[in-house]
Amino acid sequence: MGKNLVEKILSRHLISGNLVPGEEIGIHIDQTLTQDATGTMSYLQFEAMNVPKVKTDLSVSYVDHNTIQIGFENADDHLYLQSVAQKYGIIFSRAGNGICHQVHLERFGKPGKTLIGSDSHTPTCGALSMIAIGAGGLDVAMAMAGSPFYLTCPQVIKINLTGKLKPWVSAKDVILKVLEIFSTKGNVNTVFEYGGKGAESLTVPERATITNMGAECGVTTSLFPSDKMTRQFLRSQKREKDFIELKPDKDAKYAKVVHLDLSKVEPLTAKPHSPDNISPVRKMKKTEVHQVCLGSCTNSSYKDLVTVAKILKGKTVHPNVSFILAPGSKQVLQELAKEGYLNSLISSGARIMESACGFCIGNSQSPQSAAVSLRTSNRNFLGRSGTMDANVYLVSPETAAAAVITGHFTDPRDLKMRYPKVKLPKKFSVDDSMIIWPDKKKREVEVIRGPNIGILPRSPELSDTIHGLVTIKVGDKITTDHIIPAGARMKYRSNIPKYSEYVFENIDATFAKRAMSIRQDGKQNLIVAGLSYGQGSSREHAAICPMYLGVRAVLAKSFERIHAANLINFGILPLTFKVESDYDYINQEDILEITETKRILADDGKFLMRNKTKGTAFYVTCVLSERQKQIILAGGALNITNK
Repeated sequence: MGKNLVEKILSRHLISGNLVPGEEIGIHIDQTLTQDATGTMSYLQFEAMNVPKVKTDLSVSYVDHNTIQIGFENADDHLYLQSVAQKYGIIFSRAGNGICHQVHLERFGKPGKTLIGSDSHTPTCGALSMIAIGAGGLDVAMAMAGSPFYLTCPQVIKINLTGKLKPWVSAKDVILKVLEIFSTKGNVNTVFEYGGKGAESLTVPERATITNMGAECGVTTSLFPSDKMTRQFLRSQKREKDFIELKPDKDAKYAKVVHLDLSKVEPLTAKPHSPDNISPVRKMKKTEVHQVCLGSCTNSSYKDLVTVAKILKGKTVHPNVSFILAPGSKQVLQELAKEGYLNSLISSGARIMESACGFCIGNSQSPQSAAVSLRTSNRNFLGRSGTMDANVYLVSPETAAAAVITGHFTDPRDLKMRYPKVKLPKKFSVDDSMIIWPDKKKREVEVIRGPNIGILPRSPELSDTIHGLVTIKVGDKITTDHIIPAGARMKYRSNIPKYSEYVFENIDATFAKRAMSIRQDGKQNLIVAGLSYGQGSSREHAAICPMYLGVRAVLAKSFERIHAANLINFGILPLTFKVESDYDYINQEDILEITETKRILADDGKFLMRNKTKGTAFYVTCVLSERQKQIILAGGALNITNK
């Protein structure tokens, strides 16, 4: 039986386990990436492992999230990241060089390689036929130290693309259609493998938009074959030597095949407050728009921005619209300037931001109260923009440009103009001057630690009895942004005691103080949640900070992959209701208890949970691999690593 593309790459990197969906496997990692919001903690963890140099083929530390420098914290942390990179053999991409996923695609991604990154949108590089996976910072640190990366062997769903995109319809509309089909939940331990004649017509930047937002479906990763489009892209980046052809065997097997005709896709939008809340743009009629933000790692390529520049040429931003533009990389910005498109955008009234994550993570450009904000980014969670009552819609660059002109939701097909054709440069202006390569001649490098660099908190070993208070009960689709906020709060990312003060801030501002008080009294905190707990960012702080506050278990109807792994890594039991309706009979402030945790965890992981407040009982499960059991018993992966 032939192999699909996922099986081909995984089999070449397999260290432990068997390629059987549902079984745990360990794979060799070729490349890693971090960004500054997660990288500080990842490198603190790496330092704790006492490894002299990274053991990957290539590891890159990017500064792209916390580039707004109000106060000393971000600037100090960037110095820490730069000095750590120099000491341990890590490539350092300076602030201003661009967003990690865009730059890694341009300069470092290679077909057939494995990549994990401490950012959930690492699957962007699946556009280059990589197995590229988002992970917690500790998993990235361990990979840099030479350990395998462990994951559940995924099932592979083929998305067979046919036809071609019509004018005014783009790759963003394709992935929004995929989100409409699959939603944001129920896709854990799955990989989307794209193929078919339709895939052959998509450029690498278009493929990157699609693989980037596969993260919103909750899949492990997404990828395309490596073909003539891949070769053309690598040639334009002066990296044709990195090209290899990769495609599935003709008789490859898949768990499921879904057919999608590109010619039938229309302009779509994701309405507030979830990426799978999909509507045709035409059904939005003439909803007034107050802000348009163009950029992010999803839609900030040369093609995206030139398309908008051509649409806006000779026009002016509507007086009621604030138009924000953030190129994805310095390379994109330089090309726009060289070809005259930057001047066209500035003339139209665009506000040019730094090549960074910025508005996507709520770290700048928060919209006005109750605003309608159209964004080409990948997430529209409640409050993520920095304005709690804003309504954020996800759209394509074409739909964004139409709203810039008209001041309201407009199907771009209704603009009275020809769809602009964009010719990609045969060779981009490659300038790596903002990348600092490790100096192999330097023997001693001092790591600079500002006052914002804290210590690594540790979780105690698993106790034989979990007896705790339900400190908070939340509903379905709780994201890591709900658990630990992004935006301006992220400047405390390397100071866990301070960052922990904001856990669940946007749901219950009293949670952190209550949880800390319970912990200081020597008691335990529990969290109860609904479906798909831990969606969104790979930010491991959503596990570390609750652990610091004394959370010992989370009971949920289901967990998302990265967050579940992070909970385990930091010694928090991820417990799943055996009967989902038992969730309904638990109230906040109930006292819950399980006993003989060590024995049952080692046995079948089926716990009888007693509600001491109500005098009832129900079953929860925690099915882990032998490796994960040892981590939980030890109180976290770092407790094992340092033994």
